[in-house]
Amino acid sequence: MDSELRSELVAAVSRNDLLQSSFDNIHELLDASNNPVYKNAVSELANDGQWRELNNRFFKKLAFGTGGLRGRSIGEIITTAEQGSALPSERPEHPCVGTATLNFYNITKATLGLVKQLKKSYIGEGKPSIALARDTRYFGKAFAERAAKVANENGVDIFLFPQPRSTPQLSFAVRHLDASAGIVLTASHNPPHDNGFKAYGKDGAQLVDPDASEVITEVNMIKGENYEPLPANQQGATTELGPEMDETYMERLKSLLLSPNLVKSQNGLKIVFTNIHGTGGTIAPQMLRRLGFQCETVLEQDSEDGAFPTVKSPNPENAEALQMGIDQAEANNADVVIGTDPDSDRMGVVVRNGAGKMTLLTGNQIGSLMAYYRLKMFTSQGILNEGNRNNATLVKTFVTTELQQAIADSFGVSVVNTLTGFKYIGSKLKKYESQIPAKIRAEYRHLSDETTRSLRLEHSKFFVFGGEESYGYLGADFLRDKDGNGAVVMFAEVAAYANSLGITVVELLDELYAKHGVYIEGQHAETLTGADGAEQIQRLAQSYIDHPPTEIDGASVKRVRDFANQDHVDEEGDPVPKEKMVYVDLADGRAFAVRPSGTEPKIKYYIYFRPKSAPATVLSKDQLATAKISAEASFGSLKEAIVTDMRSRLG
Repeated sequence: MDSELRSELVAAVSRNDLLQSSFDNIHELLDASNNPVYKNAVSELANDGQWRELNNRFFKKLAFGTGGLRGRSIGEIITTAEQGSALPSERPEHPCVGTATLNFYNITKATLGLVKQLKKSYIGEGKPSIALARDTRYFGKAFAERAAKVANENGVDIFLFPQPRSTPQLSFAVRHLDASAGIVLTASHNPPHDNGFKAYGKDGAQLVDPDASEVITEVNMIKGENYEPLPANQQGATTELGPEMDETYMERLKSLLLSPNLVKSQNGLKIVFTNIHGTGGTIAPQMLRRLGFQCETVLEQDSEDGAFPTVKSPNPENAEALQMGIDQAEANNADVVIGTDPDSDRMGVVVRNGAGKMTLLTGNQIGSLMAYYRLKMFTSQGILNEGNRNNATLVKTFVTTELQQAIADSFGVSVVNTLTGFKYIGSKLKKYESQIPAKIRAEYRHLSDETTRSLRLEHSKFFVFGGEESYGYLGADFLRDKDGNGAVVMFAEVAAYANSLGITVVELLDELYAKHGVYIEGQHAETLTGADGAEQIQRLAQSYIDHPPTEIDGASVKRVRDFANQDHVDEEGDPVPKEKMVYVDLADGRAFAVRPSGTEPKIKYYIYFRPKSAPATVLSKDQLATAKISAEASFGSLKEAIVTDMRSRLG
């Protein structure tokens, strides 16, 4: 850092315009790199007095959260240096400069950290290898090329998807290719200005401790993005993956279909699919058609475009993102609209209700329907029976609906709860695989699903279904992350099943409510951006630990679970890792949980209405309607009380 810029930044710190952490991180970045874009961008923002922007870019170093690294690749303020030769209407030539942003500096450090950890832990012949994919986001291709270059020059082979591919396909490729690790460059359903880096272990699941901490330790030891490449004869090589990997993946997805004859008999069911400009269009519509479903796509959204030009947000849990599909379904009298997010790990759906109105389902409702159907089919087919159902399980997150517990109980199957983040569900699958006899385990990932299911039912736990309320689902263990492509297959079969009964999907959900009671779940997410927002989020989250509520919305607090400081074990006796989350159970059966998001500048509130006990008998149509009205009112009242309490805590 030159003396003139340093003096200007020191003065800003003394005026409290610039955080000390921002100054330190700017200093580290500029001293460790000779890239002129970095210095010019920082100088321009400092000269213009854009201290808030500098703080937002440099107040921290990116760290692994529930979804790896994630941050802005385009700043709120785009400097002249970053815009470069690009026109004002185009994506900037260079990504956002900062230690808290996603750019070549952080891609290089993250890849180097992963490579160093791999080389220390690698046992085997030849070189370690990494499978590498990206979605359709800005800078994805350039980031992938940088990550591949860094890995190769440091002695690691790369299996590269040259075109955008989904996160679940990356997870599958790690396992299928017996790679040592995986990287996918994505920010999931975040806004267009974001991108991210997710790291995977050799089991195909996102890294968890101790591996994640080891990578972070390696990353923190790296000063800057410069390194000395190995001699040419010690470097790794890049192998590009072609259409054969798509075919192999789709062959495994076919095994998710539990009743092919049922699907063929319901060929009048019409589905509209949209990839919302992401990666889902490569696999999902092809799969649906191969399996016998009628599927049309939303032409205007078929393009793979990181600007996501037809939506405000590429998030399929929002009706707005699916509106073009809904309009097309109305025009063409389709029954179901399905959408996946940019990296196709999440899936949202809209279905017709009994009155013919298009109805958006929540992630909890979608997951409950798929869990129910899969349990029902495995039971009716005799795959699950009295002799083995104790060795079958659903895996869900603590903040996912308890309706799934009630459904599992009715089939005599266990449920295991994990923290938020599919990596924890992946860890459970790794545990179940590890319990298979070693002589078989060596070939486990290359065995058929029928064979591995039999092995798990005999030796460990058969994973029937897993999911989280945030629209992530998994129905098999041949990959280890939420799979939007697989979810499309599973939900389409649920729709076909409902159609075979002469009812809608909404009416099938009502049957579950009539039997188990009405469950209503929802969220409130408070967005607090930048350095100030990050501090507010942590302060607010801590307030529930230091001063948990004793009463809310007229109900006394029955139990408070502090996952940050208390020790917890799951249903299998395994320790639950520490996380800043508080879960509050009320005496009247309602509940809520609070946690900072690991991927977005938000604090999230998960709010639940649930019956204190199941109905004594199946509710009639009128009884169910009355129960729904009462539940909605109680849920709404609790949500209002929680938000009011949050505002007072924020001050």
